[in-house]
Amino acid sequence: MAEHKHGSMDIREHEKTFAGFIKLSIWTAGISIGVLIFLALVNA
Repeated sequence: MAEHKHGSMDIREHEKTFAGFIKLSIWTAGISIGVLIFLALVNA
C-alpha cells in the first residue's frame, strides 16, 4: 500500500460538482420563494 501524502489528491472534479450543487440549491430556493410569493399574492 502506498504512503499517503496529505494534499496530493486532485479535487478539481469534486470542487466543480460541489459548485454545481450549490448553484442548483440557490436556484431551487429562489424559485420556491418566488412560487410562495406568487401563491400568497394570488390568494389575497
